[in-house]
Amino acid sequence: MNRDGTPRAALLAFRVLVAMLIGIHGWYRLLHGGSPPFGDWLATQGVPLPHAIAWSITFGEILGSACLALGVCVRPIAILLMLVYATGIALLHAHEGWFVVGAGRNGSEYSVLLIASLALIAAAIRDPLWRPRARER
Repeated sequence: MNRDGTPRAALLAFRVLVAMLIGIHGWYRLLHGGSPPFGDWLATQGVPLPHAIAWSITFGEILGSACLALGVCVRPIAILLMLVYATGIALLHAHEGWFVVGAGRNGSEYSVLLIASLALIAAAIRDPLWRPRARER
């Protein structure tokens, strides 16, 4: 346990799980040729430099998920990914409703869950670059 009572193993397992879920997004898009169509779709939404952004998101999910899993630059990566998924909600998922499957299709619920998970991870991480450690007495 940390000094504040947070179980480290549980937070580590959760961080790795979220990293795997995010990494799967990027790897699938990369391995199945999804970045060009994603860029094409972004262009229809009026996004500037749509293909560069699509590739950046793809590699950001791949590299960012590895960093999350390894505990490197966790807070800034979590914040960037939260912005990506919030933008996805604004551009696409909110218009499709709440549910991803079942009562709907392609809705916001999964992105909201990822954002909340990343926010928890960002808040819980002890990152000396972002939050100075308390001085030892």
